[in-house]
Amino acid sequence: MSVLLFRVDERLIHGQVVVGWARRLRPRRIIVVNDELADDALEQSIYRTGIPEGIRADFWTEREAREQLPAAIASEEPMFVLTADLGSMARLTRDGVRIGEINVGGIHRSEGRRRVLPYVSLDAADERLIDELEREGVRVVARDVPTAAPVRLAERTRG
Repeated sequence: MSVLLFRVDERLIHGQVVVGWARRLRPRRIIVVNDELADDALEQSIYRTGIPEGIRADFWTEREAREQLPAAIASEEPMFVLTADLGSMARLTRDGVRIGEINVGGIHRSEGRRRVLPYVSLDAADERLIDELEREGVRVVARDVPTAAPVRLAERTRG
């Protein structure tokens, strides 16, 4: 599969993604799936300033991802797919995108979320999505940087 990393991170493109993960996995493309960002050229240009030369960035709506991601995956071009939340990633799987593992790199504290790791806080809806994804055969792990051991989030949400 050409997708090297399916990642959920509220910050989308930032240091851990481009320094840690991109240096390790060497994608040639980053696809950000985010409806608001897909329509904001100024924000896109800000995100692009942090991407190393030789890596292309595309910003797609969820609809565009549903329509274009199968062809992108078939292209064999090494890439990352990033979303800001678990809901977006779950909708991609429901729409038929084959995902073996989702890396959760950062969901921060807010009203109604409980901290399960220093860099991951979840609410009840997130926990239901993790259970749903796991039932569908998608492994959901938290791993902020490539050198960290993956932590199965389903195990952290039970009990």
